[in-house]
Amino acid sequence: MHWAHRDRPLFPDGQLYVNLRGYDPQRPVTAGDVLARFLNALGVTGEAVPLDPDERAARYRTEISGRRMLLILDNAASVEQVRPLLPGTPSCAVVVTSRDSLAGLVALHGAGRLVLDPLPLPDAVTLLHELIGPRADAQPAAAVALAGLCAQLPLALRLAAELAASRNPIALTDLVAELGDRQRRLRLLDAGGDPRAAVGAVFSWSYQHLAADTARAFRLLGRHPGPEIETYAVAALTGAPLDRADDLLDQLARAHLVQHLGLRRYGMHELLRAYAADLARAEESEAAQTEALSRLLDYYLATAAIAMDMLYPAERHHRPRIVVPAGAPLPAFAEPALARAWLDAERPTLVAVSGYAADHGWPAHTVRLAATLYRYLESGHHSDALTIHARALHAARIADDLPGQAHALTNLGAVHRLLGGYERATDHLRQALTLHKLTEDSYGTARTLSNLGIVDDRLGRHESAARHQRQALVLFRAIEDRYGEAGALTNLGSVEESLGRHESAAQYHRQAYTLFGALGDPVGEAIALANLGDVETRLARYASAAEHLGQALTLFRTAGHRYGEAIALANLGQAEARLGWYGRAVDHLGQALTLFRAAGHRYGEASVLNALGEVMHATGRPDDALARHTAALRIATETGDRDEQLRAQCGLDLIGPIAAETPHDRAPVPEGRADPSSVPAVRRVV
Repeated sequence: MHWAHRDRPLFPDGQLYVNLRGYDPQRPVTAGDVLARFLNALGVTGEAVPLDPDERAARYRTEISGRRMLLILDNAASVEQVRPLLPGTPSCAVVVTSRDSLAGLVALHGAGRLVLDPLPLPDAVTLLHELIGPRADAQPAAAVALAGLCAQLPLALRLAAELAASRNPIALTDLVAELGDRQRRLRLLDAGGDPRAAVGAVFSWSYQHLAADTARAFRLLGRHPGPEIETYAVAALTGAPLDRADDLLDQLARAHLVQHLGLRRYGMHELLRAYAADLARAEESEAAQTEALSRLLDYYLATAAIAMDMLYPAERHHRPRIVVPAGAPLPAFAEPALARAWLDAERPTLVAVSGYAADHGWPAHTVRLAATLYRYLESGHHSDALTIHARALHAARIADDLPGQAHALTNLGAVHRLLGGYERATDHLRQALTLHKLTEDSYGTARTLSNLGIVDDRLGRHESAARHQRQALVLFRAIEDRYGEAGALTNLGSVEESLGRHESAAQYHRQAYTLFGALGDPVGEAIALANLGDVETRLARYASAAEHLGQALTLFRTAGHRYGEAIALANLGQAEARLGWYGRAVDHLGQALTLFRAAGHRYGEASVLNALGEVMHATGRPDDALARHTAALRIATETGDRDEQLRAQCGLDLIGPIAAETPHDRAPVPEGRADPSSVPAVRRVV
């Protein structure tokens, strides 16, 4: 790892790093998940990332071919975990670290093995001297013996040094004798004879000197399913008051049994996590462990609900009703930014919790957590959304929960729709519609119809789209769901726009804006304003369009709604282009393109590329316009987006006759030659 940091300049195309967590007691990282991360880092996002692991591996090898990159596959458990991640190109270097010898990599893939021994004894003793200080200098023989008892492993040495420092009045020789006696007893129980098992003695030595409740907290931390933990979660896991949870973590951090990562956030070395989990299984009853984990899962579900209520109060009635555990300490979010910050910080843990709950007897928690987080995940965290909603579907099937299955299918369909995967979206949504009707769920039926309408609209089936949106609107009004009504009005306005009925579309968007305002939903207001601005661009009311889109952009940014921000930027750029403000237009379109690519939103990417092509053409740069329309056509053909295919082809046809002209002969496109399209209106499906 030191070499990798030192010699990074040898790999000008970048580095890819992953901790495979090969020996994590909960959930090692799968090769498929790593491939998705690597593809994202290489610019392949969203729907472009294949779902099949073999197809992911093939796409990964294609993307990395010819690049000079360094890959660090840290902490691997097996050859099978590593093999799909090998790039297959001689221009890349791969460093794999593991506790296993990984003989298959050497035999079949030509790897060179470098065995790292424990620290040389002089270095281990030097480390102890630096950590302990004068006592090690005064008792050099004891320091040497202590280094040997720690198997000369840095983690064990640091733990031993912390204990020596904390028991300052006791001679170092006494500590060595105590550890040596305990180590001998543990080795009698270790049938494997692995010399690295000596570190277990140091762990046990550290553990036995903890206060009883601190020791229990350490044990239970081994059962936590996420990569990090914060104080409130420890309070839930242990049942301790919040201030005591702070004290417990502080004591564990001072003993080097957890690592302080930031404000009230901690991590745990995987060897210590595995050791703690073993202790929990040995010293805690099954009932006690189940109770602790139930409190923990209740905490994450309740806090996610509190955060979502702060961010999206108008949608509270659409989310599962979560009962806050009595007496449990929960964070208070004084403003939406704090709620979003908690969700952002805890998102990796919430993903892990969703999988753990589904697989270990709490399927209802997974189903409810996915439904609670839907709107937050929809705002830009699409990869995590697919993972969590897929786990919710699995959990609902385990529990034979038909309503849960229906809503998970609707959510999966909605996310695939956002990513441009219309075939997969349609399949999920049709399954969901059948289940919603079977369970007589009018709200679920309306929501799914609205999603199907959006898919139809994007595939050019506008009359079918309008029919679905009107059916949804009728259902929402029948159940007196004003929020659903506002969303359906928004979506119906977008379909009217696709059908060329722009004045009717503007009327629907104004109604939606008024209703969202009455409901106190700024994101809904932003959506209605963005869509109204889009219609006004088509009606050649460019100044009014730019004003409304600018207002929408501010609201989206305040709410942290990156998807809406991207669409507002894109359509603002197009309105500015029609006003002749080409510099502003290119800037805003470029920002939108970055956001769409980061989110894996392929329709948005194609639409912005077409818009940039139109601006390049209008400013006398046909070669640049040609490149962007060609890229847009490729994406739109892959996703089946008829509107953007036609738009790209129109742009290419316009470029053809003048591509050979010299720059000073090129003229901007006349105002009336081609009405610019726009990124799809922001849809609102509750």
